[in-house]
Amino acid sequence: MDEHEQPSKSQRKREMQALQKIGARLVELNADQLAQIDLPERLLEAVLEAQRIRDFEGRRRQMQYIGKLMREVDPAQIQAKLEQWHGVARAHTASQHLAERWRERLLDEDDALALFANEYPGSDLQHLRSLVASIRRDQAASRPLRNYRELFRAVRDIIGNSSATE
Repeated sequence: MDEHEQPSKSQRKREMQALQKIGARLVELNADQLAQIDLPERLLEAVLEAQRIRDFEGRRRQMQYIGKLMREVDPAQIQAKLEQWHGVARAHTASQHLAERWRERLLDEDDALALFANEYPGSDLQHLRSLVASIRRDQAASRPLRNYRELFRAVRDIIGNSSATE
């Protein structure tokens, strides 16, 4: 493309929609997260106003205004911070799912405790063994599972400590 040519109308529209999407993600943030992003005062005020607006049409117009204000800032810095938070949230969710899978394996499979010990050396196996036994007794007696959450927390903490030391 020649340096004298301007982007097509469709290209400009796509760019504006991308800026509006970033603006919409800003509106979803809480006050602490917004404080961590260096936003111009007008944009910050527009985002806070959009968070207060409940009327559909008013909110839609405010989002367009935010998109217009986004043209005046470098969206790369904002996008990078949003992606960083999204990655942290995704990693946290994956860790939670892993802990849930291990809890189910510990309750369903007899050899799962040995496998867990291999995967996470230094774990308090006695504590895990007693929690699993307690839950199995409760299941056999058709009682509420008292230590079900405690087993999840113990597994989650062991996995978290293991990934933190790697």
